[in-house]
Amino acid sequence: MGQTKRQQAVFTLLVEVGRKAGDGLPDGASGAALVCYASGVDEAEAVRETVAVLKQADLAPLDVSGYGTLDERLAEGHDIPDEERALMDRALAENAVIVAQMTPLFDRPEA
Repeated sequence: MGQTKRQQAVFTLLVEVGRKAGDGLPDGASGAALVCYASGVDEAEAVRETVAVLKQADLAPLDVSGYGTLDERLAEGHDIPDEERALMDRALAENAVIVAQMTPLFDRPEA
């Protein structure tokens, strides 16, 4: 009985990273928020792969929020532009983690 290979899907993840030496974030940033597209047979695998890749890139992942697959996002009414879909297709084709957006975070000064 051959095992059926489980179908890979691409998951949209929002990863919050903290500061780490050599992370390349701007001076004064407390961390960053990254939108990533990661392939996996399930979201847990996609999260594990993403965290591993970010650590290899000298980033310090603190928190990961999953936003589901393309089909799940469409079902929730998300508008997904062609550029995003192209990155998702690339993540699936290359079995890779694609960082689509990186936004530095700055702590707000106490009022």
